[in-house]
Amino acid sequence: MKLITAIIKPFKLEAVKEALTAVGVEGMTVTEVKGFGRQKGHTEIYRGSEYTVDFLPKAKIEIACTDELKDAVVKAIANAAKTGKIGDGKIFITPIEDMIRIRTEEHGDAAM
Repeated sequence: MKLITAIIKPFKLEAVKEALTAVGVEGMTVTEVKGFGRQKGHTEIYRGSEYTVDFLPKAKIEIACTDELKDAVVKAIANAAKTGKIGDGKIFITPIEDMIRIRTEEHGDAAM
């Protein structure tokens, strides 16, 4: 089992969700987050004053999937989230040692 975490631009969330549904993902967790990478934020002017926005809004998607589905999930996220510009985001893949469904107490793949 794998936990796939993706940080993407917020306006790409709907496209990523549709792509993940198409490859068979049945559930995901989405969180609104802020951060920066190579973008380093940007400057804006508000009421005549210039200020720096260090942290940019991003969407964080977390998906638990089987090892067999991992490659399809990663490809779906990468293709749907890509704009070709700086700040498109990152995808992190981490192993899941175990998973337990609280309602039925099933473990592992059965809990998915």
